[in-house]
Amino acid sequence: MGKIELKSPSEIEKMRVAAKAIAEILEDLKSFVKPGLTTKDIDDFVAKKISSFNMKPAFLGYGGFPASACVSVNDELVHGIPNDSRVLSSGDIVSVDVGTIYDGYYGDAAYTYPVGKISDQTQKLLQVTEDSLYEAIEQVKPGNRLGDVSYAVQKYAESFGYSIVRDYCGHGIGRNLHEEPSVPNFGKNGTGVKLEEGMVIAIEPMVNAGKYYVDVLPNRWTVVTRDGSLCAHYEHTVLVTKNGYEILTKI
Repeated sequence: MGKIELKSPSEIEKMRVAAKAIAEILEDLKSFVKPGLTTKDIDDFVAKKISSFNMKPAFLGYGGFPASACVSVNDELVHGIPNDSRVLSSGDIVSVDVGTIYDGYYGDAAYTYPVGKISDQTQKLLQVTEDSLYEAIEQVKPGNRLGDVSYAVQKYAESFGYSIVRDYCGHGIGRNLHEEPSVPNFGKNGTGVKLEEGMVIAIEPMVNAGKYYVDVLPNRWTVVTRDGSLCAHYEHTVLVTKNGYEILTKI
């Protein structure tokens, strides 16, 4: 594993600015997302908002990704490419992942939105996945280990019969979108890297209603559940503080 960069107060300040913009965008999407929109409409909305903050989208051009936001529908877990032909219908769920760059520093967060009226079963998947994120965040404090964070997601989500995706995980973040350490959503208590003040990590539970196996579509980006089951994805950028945590991507 490479070196984990602890962030200075001035670096954290820049990340706060990048992250707050994302928090506002994800909040505004709650009233924007509705049946009849295309995934491209969502991407356009995000791109315009990022630009209004005088920031750059972190994902556009990253590894060749062609859009400002990852917009993933139903059985698409992450890295959905927005387009004009994918129209949202009532009962769908759509995960929107947004990254920003402010003065050379990154923020990253995601939220899964109900489209119109969704079933109770689907609502439960969203609730459990989001709750698993906060269960994990509660483990963030100096002296705890990364395994404590990972285990918290796994234990919570699996207790409801859902499965945790193994192939993708959270990550450190700072001057780069993806830094050390990797932050898996499964693991063992008391293992892994020790958390220290000044570490910034993106914690992002990815939870499937069915089995945990996933595949990548021929577009080489979009990740889908192998069994076609629904999946949800929530993410926050989280700072390790002197005696706990600060969620940077939260209003």
